[in-house]
Amino acid sequence: MAIIEVDSLVKRYGDHTAVDGVSFAVEQGEIFGILGPNGAGKTTTVECVEGLRTRDGGAIRVCGIDPQRDTGELRQLLGAQLQESELPDKLTVGEAMELYSSFYRESADWRELLDTLRLTDKLGTQFRRLSGGQKQRLSIALALIGNPKVAVLDELTTGLDPQARRDTWDLIEGIRDHGVTILLVTHFMEEAERLCDRLAVIDSGRLVAIDSPAGLVARVDDRQRIRFRPSAPLDHAVLAALPEVTSVARAGSQLVVTGTGNLLLAVVTELARHHVTAADLRVEQTSLDDAFVALTGRSLDD
Repeated sequence: MAIIEVDSLVKRYGDHTAVDGVSFAVEQGEIFGILGPNGAGKTTTVECVEGLRTRDGGAIRVCGIDPQRDTGELRQLLGAQLQESELPDKLTVGEAMELYSSFYRESADWRELLDTLRLTDKLGTQFRRLSGGQKQRLSIALALIGNPKVAVLDELTTGLDPQARRDTWDLIEGIRDHGVTILLVTHFMEEAERLCDRLAVIDSGRLVAIDSPAGLVARVDDRQRIRFRPSAPLDHAVLAALPEVTSVARAGSQLVVTGTGNLLLAVVTELARHHVTAADLRVEQTSLDDAFVALTGRSLDD
């Protein structure tokens, strides 16, 4: 069942079309990612979903509601963590949570929420005293305080160090496990691969592809490459004859075996039959970054 439906969305700023005919549906209970470079139209798309921007064309439904026509009801069902958000410097964590909980008909137990997000010990701490990671966790708490059915998280981990980023990913997976559907905007490949059930790739305001991370990779190239240094001389034909193998090449002292299916098991088993071991073995596969370049013609950082 689709909980978010976006159909032929168009958003213009003067002569510039920021979003050009984007369509997708988000199923209940999934983490749906929108992936693309800065300026691709990701944030504009989700701001239309949130009812923060007026669309110029197309249709949107969130839990059956048109965000443009019934913004008040939408805010009871949707929580948002914006790309950039600030609170008054002297407002404490506890004061912010109590204030925001008053905005909703059925707010969550915000003390329990702070405990889940490991912010209980910061209850009396002013916003300006929080670290970057703590501010991010607070923004997530504020997005969830209304017991939303849908949470929109925009550039969730930008500016966080690697450990704080991974801690935040764990939190998001826990939120999904509690039944919240998540629309995640990101330009981090690792984040998209780790969290998202499906991804919409957007470039220059247009939808390029929708699939699971693995599905996007498979569209481009589902081959694997195994690099290793054989412990003894080995005839290439021995490995080339395996049904999983498409090519065998030498790179210095290493062999590079390319193929599909359960390539690693097939190669290692055949090497063992010939009493050869594979030193410095490395398995390489097409990455989501490779898939993005193939789909859009440029890297995510361009």
